[in-house]
Amino acid sequence: MSENKTIEDTAVAEEVTEETKEKKPKFNLDLHTYRLLQSEPFFSALSRRVNKSQTNSIPTAGVMLNEGSGTFEMIYNPEFFERLTDVQKLGVLKHEFYHIIFEHVTGRLPPEGMSKVWNVATDLAINSFLMDELPEGGCIPTRDMFETYPKEQSSEWYYSKLQQDQQNKEGAYDPKHGDGGEGDGEGQGQGQGDPNSMDDHSGWDKADQDTKQMAKERMRQAVEDAVKEVQSRGQGWGTVGQGMQEKIIDMITPKVDWKKVLRYFIKTSQRSNKRSTVRRINPRYPYIHAGKKINRQAKIAISIDQSGSVSDAMLSAFFSELNGLSKLAEFTVIPFDTSVSEDKVFVWKKGQRRASERVLCGGTCFNAPTEFVNKRGDFDGHIVLTDMEAPKPIASKCQRIWFTSDYHAKNPYFQTNEKVIGIPIEG
Repeated sequence: MSENKTIEDTAVAEEVTEETKEKKPKFNLDLHTYRLLQSEPFFSALSRRVNKSQTNSIPTAGVMLNEGSGTFEMIYNPEFFERLTDVQKLGVLKHEFYHIIFEHVTGRLPPEGMSKVWNVATDLAINSFLMDELPEGGCIPTRDMFETYPKEQSSEWYYSKLQQDQQNKEGAYDPKHGDGGEGDGEGQGQGQGDPNSMDDHSGWDKADQDTKQMAKERMRQAVEDAVKEVQSRGQGWGTVGQGMQEKIIDMITPKVDWKKVLRYFIKTSQRSNKRSTVRRINPRYPYIHAGKKINRQAKIAISIDQSGSVSDAMLSAFFSELNGLSKLAEFTVIPFDTSVSEDKVFVWKKGQRRASERVLCGGTCFNAPTEFVNKRGDFDGHIVLTDMEAPKPIASKCQRIWFTSDYHAKNPYFQTNEKVIGIPIEG
């Protein structure tokens, strides 16, 4: 009797234990987010603008687009989060937010589309900034199979490096284990040379372009609002370093299309030349007075800095654009370094096409081309292509605009009220 009761009590106890396990509430990330992000003002502000929901359909976590609302959503497996330390939970949160900030979810995919190589490349770009904050097994530059990969490169750089190593059969990483859009999650696809992807990237290629564009604009506004909130409260950015702060601010800063600015400058420099002609009827005094024929033309001085720090790529891009605009104006191209060699100045007639050419070398003096243009006195506008690395020049008698690299536009050698436009150059 006593023995039977003991067996019965044990069975009841086991049943209660199983029932308790089933009723134990799942890990709710929303209940922990405020505590985890107390020391991260920027991520805290951003987190409030990203919906979070539980799911058992993925083994870890991930961010994706809600195609119905065009908003970002972070999905996570509660059992995965429950096993992590607070440092790792915070690291995973920041990892997912960086995917959104870097536009990995909404940006253009490589020509090959979603692949494991692209998944790894995006993780490497992010994890450079989260070196000791993530669960084991993530893809981290300078460590394990990625020990030869430098930190803080772009996703595109890592993608190219991974492809090159694969072709040359160098490095320890081999993406052939399960190519596809989904992240590998914990415990999946872990073979020799196959890293354990910490999060899920499935769904990045599912939304259409209109939805992606809408989500990108909404998130850009959300990041901008988060930046303004941090700056207005003076709380600092938490663990977001100075370099990353500059990247984030640059991402939300409206970009100026240098080609449109160049075209606008040339078109607004056009003068109106009027002359009488009996072949055109005067609308006010028909057949009494001759009409007027209006010719619009512009004579633009193009001063080209010949110093070595003006890259061939920038010269080529600039001349390529001028070829398309030469039908609008007559250009006088003025190569210069510390002086202007007048025998190398040439007139680029309307409609002609020219190739970029470097004809001088040496230092830089902006007074030289300015004096040349001022002395002529018949130019409607003056465009200077340069690295901006010289003292401020004398005033120009006609309107002047400066074109330079993005870097030098943000870090000019001198300050000016004239427009300084950056030309983005890859590489």
